[in-house]
Amino acid sequence: MSIFERIGTILRANLNDLLSRAEDPEKIINQTLMDMRQAQYEARMEVAQAIAEGKKLERDHSESTKAAEGWLAKAESALKAEREDLAREALRRKGASGDLAAGLAEQLAAHNASVEKLKTQLRALDAKIGEAERKRQLLIARGRRAEAQRSLNDAMARTDTRGAFEAFDRMERKIAGVEDRLAAEEELEQDLSLDDDFAALEEDGAVDD
Repeated sequence: MSIFERIGTILRANLNDLLSRAEDPEKIINQTLMDMRQAQYEARMEVAQAIAEGKKLERDHSESTKAAEGWLAKAESALKAEREDLAREALRRKGASGDLAAGLAEQLAAHNASVEKLKTQLRALDAKIGEAERKRQLLIARGRRAEAQRSLNDAMARTDTRGAFEAFDRMERKIAGVEDRLAAEEELEQDLSLDDDFAALEEDGAVDD
């Protein structure tokens, strides 16, 4: 698998999906960004290597072209010296160098097209990493909110609210019963006190009579 195939796999990873499935979304997001940065570094090294190979092809093409020109000049010199045999050999070598230069030119054109494609992919990767960096804090905040909500839901599920309210109702009825008894005792106490007052009044009346 090439580096850019690996990059494609990383870029296809859905961080939102990771948030819902991961035990620790923050660690997953950070690890994914680390993987993307590592892929970015490797991609840069691959592009740099491709550029270096292109420069070598350019140099080889230039040297082959100059060699062909040099052999042509030697053939002309040999003809001037009436050395037809040397001129023929120089022309053969000039043809070989020219063929090599032409082949290198084709390779160089194809290589430059490939390098441009790699550069485009690298720029796309840089943009994706920049976007992921910007989304990182937002995604982490969403993950933390989701975790807090899940914890709250779990706590609510563990709490028997129905039983708790039934207990409150029982306590309310018990307290109301105690209050009723206290009110009855107070009322009875008032009735007894009133009877005593009337009895005292009758006694005082008898004394007055």
